[in-house]
Amino acid sequence: MRPEEIVNLEAYPILDPSDPKRAALVARLKKELDEKQYVSLPDFIKPEARQKAVADAMAALPNAHHNGSRRNCYLYRQGDPSLPDDHPSNIMMEASSRMLAYDRFADDCPVKTLYHWEPVRQMVAEIVGSETLYDNEDPCQPVNLLCYQTGDRSAWHFDSVNAFTMTLMLQASESGGDFEMVPNTRTDDDPNHDYVTRVLKGDCPQDAVSVAREAGALCIFRGCNSLHRVSPVEGATMRIMGVFVYETEPGIVGDPEVNATVYGRAQATA
Repeated sequence: MRPEEIVNLEAYPILDPSDPKRAALVARLKKELDEKQYVSLPDFIKPEARQKAVADAMAALPNAHHNGSRRNCYLYRQGDPSLPDDHPSNIMMEASSRMLAYDRFADDCPVKTLYHWEPVRQMVAEIVGSETLYDNEDPCQPVNLLCYQTGDRSAWHFDSVNAFTMTLMLQASESGGDFEMVPNTRTDDDPNHDYVTRVLKGDCPQDAVSVAREAGALCIFRGCNSLHRVSPVEGATMRIMGVFVYETEPGIVGDPEVNATVYGRAQATA
């Protein structure tokens, strides 16, 4: 499929940088991201493209890496015995998912076409306030498919170094699988451990916002300082989501140790 057949250009006129409608759209989305730490773009892709991406994911599912782990909100699998038991570093939570790395599914999958299309990359750069974004050049990481079956979940966590995270919901689960976020849980200057502990223990559920991500919706959020999670998936329908990784510098490849943990191997398939 050509990029123009994938993106809903009627709702998101991103082709012409000089188009006033595009400028107004990007300005609105940037403002919303800055204010709320997340922004959702419903119906970003057309139904036919979404259906093909789901079919591609299901065809490649036997190649997925089942990533089950017990970790803290900083994504470490071991705590710190020098700290109190109720310190966030020592509150361990279960997480599980099925991950399809970039080189594990079809090259003509719409999410790959979308990822590499300059108008999308430039739109995202302007929304997140980056002068230029570049494609990740790792064999596993550029765009992947994150699949959740019954019982799978993502525990409360911060994204480690990403200035922003971009996802595309391809198929929602029958129930569960809700994306929740506590905006600005910490800052670059204050780890806010006491508040983080309260969130992890469920003492302030009113502070969590549920971010609507229906099938076809693109979501951009700042997860580095905002705790977020996906509640346990229920029902027979798999939750499938594309995860896009852009870089602020060219030529970036991933850490082999991270790839081994997240994707099940340190290098690309032969």
